[in-house]
Amino acid sequence: MDTQWPLYEVFHQKARGEHHVHVGAVHAPDAEMALVLAKEQYGRRMACVNLWVVRADQIHASDYSDSDMFAHATDKSYREAFGYKVGEKVKKKRKDAAKQ
Repeated sequence: MDTQWPLYEVFHQKARGEHHVHVGAVHAPDAEMALVLAKEQYGRRMACVNLWVVRADQIHASDYSDSDMFAHATDKSYREAFGYKVGEKVKKKRKDAAKQ
């Protein structure tokens, strides 16, 4: 039989509208108790308006061996200014307008 409560990861928010930031973890029998313990551990010393607790065994993460998951699949140069070849056209239009 397991003698340790489940692990909950704790995230806190310093002010409304800001991101929640991971600050640590607590062991608790359930999510409600995890919130209480998280408030005592991480909410007393720093500014905090909101807490999240997430059971660690419920977090799904990518595997480091799946590095190709983050590889760029296609050429997306159209998203950058250098992807458009209009510079020559603009110069020609300006030159034509200056001639008139």
